Amino acid sequence: MAPAPDPNSSVGGGGGAKRDQASTKVKAPKKKEEDLSEEDLELKQNLELYVKRVQDPNPELQKTALESMSQEIRASTSSMTSVPMPLKFLRPHYGTLKDCHQKMAESDLKKLLADILSVLALTMSAEGERESLGYRLAGSGGDIGSWGHEYVRNLAGEVAVEYTIRQVQESSMMDLMDLVRQIVAFHMKHNAETEAVDLLMEVEDLDPLLDHVGRTNFRRTCNYLTSAAKYRPWPDDMVALDIAYMIYMKFKAYPNALQIALLLDNMQYVKKVFTSCTNLLRKKQFCYMISRHGITFNLDPEMVEDKDDRSMLQEIVNNIKLNEGYLTLARDIDVMEAKRPEDIYKAHLLNVRSGPVVESAKQNLAATFVNAFVNAGFGQDKLMAGTSDSTSGSAGNWIFRNKDDGKTSATASLGMIYLWDVEGGLAQLDKYYDISDKPVRAGALLGVGIVNCGIKSDCDPALALIGEYTDNEDSSVRIGAIMGIGIAYAGSQNDQIKSSLSPILNDEKAPLDVVAFAALSLGMVYVGSCNDEVAQSIMFALMDRNSAEPGEALVRFLPLGLGLLYLGKQESVEATAEISKTLCEKIRNYCKMTLLSCAYAGTGNVLKVQELLAQCGEHPEKDTIHQGPAVLGVAMIAMSEELGRDMAIRSLEHVLQYGEQNIRRAVPLALGLLCISNPKMNVMDTLSRLSHDTDSEVAMTATISLGLIGAGTNNARIAGMLRNLSSYNEQHARLLFCVRIAQGLLHMGKGLLTLNPFHSDRVLLSPTALAGIVTLLHACLDMKSIILGKYHYVLYFLALAMQPRMMLTVDENLKPISVPVRVGQAVDVVGQAGRPRTITGFQTYETPVLLAAGERAELATDKYIPLSPILEGFVILRENPNYREE
Repeated sequence: MAPAPDPNSSVGGGGGAKRDQASTKVKAPKKKEEDLSEEDLELKQNLELYVKRVQDPNPELQKTALESMSQEIRASTSSMTSVPMPLKFLRPHYGTLKDCHQKMAESDLKKLLADILSVLALTMSAEGERESLGYRLAGSGGDIGSWGHEYVRNLAGEVAVEYTIRQVQESSMMDLMDLVRQIVAFHMKHNAETEAVDLLMEVEDLDPLLDHVGRTNFRRTCNYLTSAAKYRPWPDDMVALDIAYMIYMKFKAYPNALQIALLLDNMQYVKKVFTSCTNLLRKKQFCYMISRHGITFNLDPEMVEDKDDRSMLQEIVNNIKLNEGYLTLARDIDVMEAKRPEDIYKAHLLNVRSGPVVESAKQNLAATFVNAFVNAGFGQDKLMAGTSDSTSGSAGNWIFRNKDDGKTSATASLGMIYLWDVEGGLAQLDKYYDISDKPVRAGALLGVGIVNCGIKSDCDPALALIGEYTDNEDSSVRIGAIMGIGIAYAGSQNDQIKSSLSPILNDEKAPLDVVAFAALSLGMVYVGSCNDEVAQSIMFALMDRNSAEPGEALVRFLPLGLGLLYLGKQESVEATAEISKTLCEKIRNYCKMTLLSCAYAGTGNVLKVQELLAQCGEHPEKDTIHQGPAVLGVAMIAMSEELGRDMAIRSLEHVLQYGEQNIRRAVPLALGLLCISNPKMNVMDTLSRLSHDTDSEVAMTATISLGLIGAGTNNARIAGMLRNLSSYNEQHARLLFCVRIAQGLLHMGKGLLTLNPFHSDRVLLSPTALAGIVTLLHACLDMKSIILGKYHYVLYFLALAMQPRMMLTVDENLKPISVPVRVGQAVDVVGQAGRPRTITGFQTYETPVLLAAGERAELATDKYIPLSPILEGFVILRENPNYREE
């Protein structure tokens, strides 16, 4: 037997080094164990012992070991900031425990082991294996929350993947849905409402939410549902909003429920809000919300029993008090004094030596529009109504300083000056109805429509005065009457109007312009209604004029009238879109783009935006007109939320660089729509650059868009740009006309009005407002023929979108009261923990106050309780019974 080698010997050339290495290798784990504290070391040894005992054939030992192991894991996973020690120590034994589970006979012990393996799989299973979920379903199904928050969140992720796979395989979902309910219950109890909603959206079943929301978390849940709905495809978005409505109704948050009902455009839901609420004061606030949305809504005895109360509430819905509130704001801000167009142009600020002023019909017409926009709703101005006496006065003088169709716009501007003041406006226009000068008469009829814009009345003065002129032998008078009806009754779905305007569409002798305006007015009156009869009438009119020259500028109003019927109604447009394929190629493509953009307006549907951008990327050999509406469609769809809007602005920058000339002409209009009454610096700079473009059409649309993005803001930077443009374009009458229109829009209502179709914290989109704006933009696609031609009065369609950008507080008797409010930049707090501030960088004012784009108001006193969660427009305040003055 060979002698044992001497451990101290260095013989063997480097053997000592090898031994050293071996000894370090052996010592390494010891060192690691030494790093552990006594408690951790004891835990590790205990867990290893439990693993051995689980493999023991004795069931009693197995049971004790599993329960002890379960206890240790539960204690460590309750709040996870890092991987807990038991999970680290059990990592090497994960495979052993899995094998043991497979070999075990079916029993409670096997289920208990499955529960433990489900938690271990949280950190140990391979990516995409979903072992945690598999073992959970095989386990005992105890309290899911006892294993900690991180475990539940991991399970939720695996459930979503498993659901998709089972859906493809068409397997049973019973066990999975039971688990989903457990997870949702846990999340809702632990302030993780957003995660609960996300999981339920993944498994396409939001109903369990109704059982788990409580008084403390229902608002957070509904806010998240409403925000998430913007990014959901149809009809999932409707389902999410439907659940939000039900939750609000469950907790009697009626104003929020009404907001969702209006968003869904569901009149049954609106009615249910009225019938469920018994408080009259709250019902008054509901009526203010409905009137701001601009829809026609008739109260019945079921909603409001008392007849006097019902007529008072109907007055609020009909917007009768709007002019009164607007003038209260104007007096408070001290802007009642009328302004002249010269006060807006501020030519004295330009360092140019002007020669003698030559009066031109074009500049007089521009002054008419500027005067109408700037003094809109004030009931006084220095050009038309001002100091005139009822017979000769300055109004008559100014009207006759315009030529032909200019007289129409000049007379109609009286309607704009008396906007929302039906009695005052009709008294002023009365003397022009039967005048022999036909353009003046046409303007008076249009003026009647503008005065009644957004105001409903039981006696229907607009229809009574205008109705008989729709069949007048003079086409200009007919157009004035038809357009007046379209503006006055937009969104009313009045069948009397359908029966008087539909025959015009199919009258072969009617001139094209009369037919075009009839289609447009019907589209306005039935906006977003998907009315089949009107759609059919317009479609037949398009087919009759199929062979007509598509180059005719006003032909574009026929597809637009058709599109307005489906505004925001998504899939409902498909049948009509199919029929439109039978039209001739040029009109067919225009019709397709218009229908698509109108149907998905305000939905943020990314797939449709891509479809429209694909159209913009084409380079057709022959001249086409359908790409213009496609560009506008991108803006119409993407304008609903901020992320989509910013993406659309970036996409349009690329389109501008690579697109054809007709696309470049439409891009400024699309930018104008995306940022309407919201002057963003980057868009302002782009439009300023384009307003100096070599192509005069691009320059004109860019100039008008500068007015649109600054509409009603008095933005000083845009005002400076437009003044410089007026000097730059001094010799170009058409471009100068556009600059003047933009200046009028910028100072609209002396800075008290907005054109933004979104309201109620940008949640609701007013269909009539969007219809008015889109009509103007489609007209601007052919500036020379329409706005600069004889149909400049199309600009008055903007009256549909004009609204005071105010917050006016009223007491219980609807009398204005002044209270302190904080106004600041709105902050999106959806899904944020706790109760974060909803505004930032605020200042405190006394009401009434003006709200700029992106601003939000909140009360700065506890003395009153607002009856509306959104402080915009008219807000009723109730005295707080618990308030004690300090």
